[in-house]
Amino acid sequence: MGGLSWRKLLGWDRHPSDGHRHDYDSWWHDSRRRLLPHYHDESLESAIPPQAVTEVALRLRHLIEQCVPCELNPDLVTRPHSKVITTKVIKAAKEAGGKEHGACVVFCLLVNKRWWKHQSLVELWDADLHNLRAVACEVIAKQIIETENDPTYLLHSVLLKRYSIIINGKPTPPANVVERAVDLHALRVIGSSGYQKCINFLWKGWLVQDEDDPSTFVDYKDKDNTSYCAHLDPDRMRAPMYQNVTQMLFSFFYLILYTLAMNSVNARGEIDLIEGLLYVFTIGYICDELSKLWKAGHQILSFWHAFNSVLYALVTTSLAMRFIALSAGVDDPIRHQYTTLSYNFLAVSAPLFWGRLLLYLDSFRFFGAMLVVLKVMMKESMIFFALLIVIFIGFLQAFIGLDFAEDQAAEDFYFIIQAMANALMQSPDFSGFDKFSHPFGLILYYCFTFVVMVVLLNILIALYNSAYEDIYDNANDEYLAMFAQKTMTFVRAPDENVFIPPLNLIEIFCLAIPFEWWMSKKTYEHLNDIVMAALYSPLLLVSAYFEMRTAQEIRGNRARGEEDDDTIEEWEQMSDHFDFEGDGWSKTVASAKSNLEEDADVVEIKKLKQEVEELKKMIEGLTKFIAGEKGLGNGDTEELKEVDEEGESSGGT
Repeated sequence: MGGLSWRKLLGWDRHPSDGHRHDYDSWWHDSRRRLLPHYHDESLESAIPPQAVTEVALRLRHLIEQCVPCELNPDLVTRPHSKVITTKVIKAAKEAGGKEHGACVVFCLLVNKRWWKHQSLVELWDADLHNLRAVACEVIAKQIIETENDPTYLLHSVLLKRYSIIINGKPTPPANVVERAVDLHALRVIGSSGYQKCINFLWKGWLVQDEDDPSTFVDYKDKDNTSYCAHLDPDRMRAPMYQNVTQMLFSFFYLILYTLAMNSVNARGEIDLIEGLLYVFTIGYICDELSKLWKAGHQILSFWHAFNSVLYALVTTSLAMRFIALSAGVDDPIRHQYTTLSYNFLAVSAPLFWGRLLLYLDSFRFFGAMLVVLKVMMKESMIFFALLIVIFIGFLQAFIGLDFAEDQAAEDFYFIIQAMANALMQSPDFSGFDKFSHPFGLILYYCFTFVVMVVLLNILIALYNSAYEDIYDNANDEYLAMFAQKTMTFVRAPDENVFIPPLNLIEIFCLAIPFEWWMSKKTYEHLNDIVMAALYSPLLLVSAYFEMRTAQEIRGNRARGEEDDDTIEEWEQMSDHFDFEGDGWSKTVASAKSNLEEDADVVEIKKLKQEVEELKKMIEGLTKFIAGEKGLGNGDTEELKEVDEEGESSGGT
């Protein structure tokens, strides 16, 4: 039950995560659940001492507190050229780690985001302020990533190095920025150009985990090698791009097997080759799900795991029915009965077989955005179903009570369940309640229908509309986050052999069980490479050709002084043939463009201030000039004054 306790249920403890006081990194592990399967090794260490990382995180927390001291309009923090998150603030954030520990600043900002999110749950009276500070952490982190000029330092030190902090006197499991951003659903960080460049390199397999140090990522050494044979390496199957392609191919083949099996029903009940392969694929997928559950625990359980589990359960039940049928004689009616039942279970699983394809098509933007909406809608549905269960049970007890009070027997239980289900599906039947404990049954059914169809279903529609608008208002970043999460699920340890279901059955029964327990690690890895090379040889022959072409493009980019993943677009093909600086066009553009860093009002005020300063200088100059003119004729001025005085005295006389 995790965080559920009687103290929380009774309202004696309102702290939303009281358990973290007893388990120092429970929330830390909880946030990592979406990265599974993940590599776990006790030898992993933080690239920087956890004590130093914690100090940097606390420095940044103090900076955020001072920069966002009170509740503000979120637009003031998130807008470009913000007056709250200024260049000085970003510079101060970079200096929080100093020269030695500057690489962990972005990681510490994400740690602070997690702290502020937690504090917003603890202190609901200041939730808006804490959430705004969490947003400020993302804004600063994104600016640091996008303003970093050294791509090697950004990829290897800032984004992929693993760091730990101290909680309750113990270091947390090391994690990097790429993982932490996916954990915390930090859309601004995920949507930054540097982060997406890192994800793209991981997806293509250009960045791989070091075989000697799993905490470090290194460049794929042969990515610029134009030799075809150099890319015929079974280790390339660890690249997420190739794993995804292989999974899609096997999924389509799995669907084809199901379609052929359903279109070739064996009346005698035998299992032919097509059905045999279908069941073998299913067993492979079941073993893969159980392996993930064994490695990571119940944290991996999600919508898609439940979806696949239902599908595999139906196919397994069909196989069990087939075995029961085969145990009977050819002419035995039981054999025909269980064979028909087996095909019935197989037939009702058709929507699940086709819906399962969406799980492997999410790398395409259209399907990916749709799946994000679906996932959010399923979460929103939990509110509806929680209310529905309580109301459904209440009315069900009322109907059963009326039935029992009428004749001391609950004989209409099936009728009650069916009528309530019809009302839930917006097809109520009031005729059956005319004589059901009249008039109480009919009145109660009217009330149930009103509550379900008018109140609850409209609440569900409102929740769905809200989820749809929230996702599609930020569809691009949501898709990038989903793709980053998908990429990280494929990033496995370098010593883990990639056997995609149903090929994992070969690993289990032909390699692990007979050889792994007694064979040396080096020999066993060599044996796995041989088997993987044989199994994936068709895909490797194709992928090696494309990697050879990519290597040629990389060399061309390096010859032009561009980055490895650069692509020449249409507008760049003729850009070198024109000199905008020489023909004066750049000056025209510079005079025409607006100053986005300052508001128009501020610009006008500065102009007015400058004019006032100029006017003051003119007045000062004029004053000095007049004073200078008077200073040149001091003697004449005194004589004039004496004459004036004499004239005035004589005139007075």
